[in-house]
Amino acid sequence: MQIEIWLFVVIIVGALLVGGVAGFFISRKVFKSYLEKNPPIDERSIREMFRQMGRTPSEKQVRQILASMKNNK
Repeated sequence: MQIEIWLFVVIIVGALLVGGVAGFFISRKVFKSYLEKNPPIDERSIREMFRQMGRTPSEKQVRQILASMKNNK
């Protein structure tokens, strides 16, 4: 059995395209689930940002910022 060179090239290019698209969607799903479990900003980091600005945040301010971030998702 002998395969034509152009058919071989088409198969290789097709496999690379399918693998690239599948890899993109799989990695996107994994990254989203990671960010849901480990959010980049939490209460501690919000308090630290306020301290760096020279302010002491109240509990209400911290909760408002967290709520607004969750609503923007």
